[in-house]
Amino acid sequence: MASHEVPREDRKKVIILGSTGSIGTQTLDVCERMGMEVLALTANSSARALEEQIRKFRPRCAALRDAAAAKQLAAAVADLPVRIYPSVEELLENEDLPREATAVNAIVGLAALVPALICAKRFATLALANKESLVAGGDILLKTAKDCGCTVIPVDSEHSAIFQCLNAAPPDRAVKRIILTASGGPFFGMTREQLAKVTPQQALVNPNWKMGPKITVDSADMFNKGLEVIEAVRLFGVPADRVKVVVHRESIIHSAVEFEDNAVIAQLGTPDMRIPIQYALTYPERLPSPAGELDLAALGKMTFFEPDTDTFECLEICRDAVSRGGLHPAAVNSANECANLMFREGKIGFTDIGAVIRKGDSLTPEVGSFTVDDVLSLDGEIRKYLFFGT
Repeated sequence: MASHEVPREDRKKVIILGSTGSIGTQTLDVCERMGMEVLALTANSSARALEEQIRKFRPRCAALRDAAAAKQLAAAVADLPVRIYPSVEELLENEDLPREATAVNAIVGLAALVPALICAKRFATLALANKESLVAGGDILLKTAKDCGCTVIPVDSEHSAIFQCLNAAPPDRAVKRIILTASGGPFFGMTREQLAKVTPQQALVNPNWKMGPKITVDSADMFNKGLEVIEAVRLFGVPADRVKVVVHRESIIHSAVEFEDNAVIAQLGTPDMRIPIQYALTYPERLPSPAGELDLAALGKMTFFEPDTDTFECLEICRDAVSRGGLHPAAVNSANECANLMFREGKIGFTDIGAVIRKGDSLTPEVGSFTVDDVLSLDGEIRKYLFFGT
């Protein structure tokens, strides 16, 4: 479907937060192929890449998180009818964007939480590709969306798969277990002694998926799968002990749901993020996709393994955090953002990541309820403690 075939007023309207990252660029590819209208684009600091996107997709507005870079960008695109904002939040709060738009939140890390809350209040649909906002403030975000009539659709391949499988469930769902699949990352089968020697360059290669640097390292140490366990608890209302993780090296089954009668419904497809991105943008319709067809005969076989949680401890750190509740999921998320960056910068070893996360979690106060300000305050304390020792 080309954009010229759809009247402008009937085109799907999309806002992309984090447009220069891996998910953002793939979302733009889907929008271009589907003839969707891109209303707004935001990036963290990639001014040159954002300028190229603005010139190609002609959004109404755009934002950079860096105010100085935003000023330079505004000068660079002064020949175009586009407004440039110095932050994502200012764009979302001040720009006159239509309620019926779909906001795709592909910002990396906890920085996505406040923009997600604004989107939940302002737009009809939030296509959520960010894990950390659900992990750290999921109850607050989902309640805000419910109160404001915003539909939250997961973009993460695993949670999109679960969302699709649940469409086949009875009204009461009758869910027995959620089965999250994991690629196992590049270090599957290694011992802790071997992991102690791996480099950031080795960790930044995923066997099946093309992703940004943070999530690629999170996948390598299985913290990413721990985040997804917490996400599943938040999104689908099941306790953590009913979320099973299975290592599936081929990444063909993206996740599955087991029902009370022991029937298991799974969603399969090639490992291409444009499938869940497009489904989130066109839900409940299914339309032709640029992703390749799945050829089971050519695939030949699929393999499954129990995760090695003694070697890859981050998965159990996340399970423990969601079981303890309160601010613990937010704490381990913030501590992992620090540990992940420290590892990528060569300041700690791969097997030190779990210890750094636990160190950050040690600051967590025991609370029954909390606010977004509590989450952000704890995040600041953890970063200060882990980066500066104070």
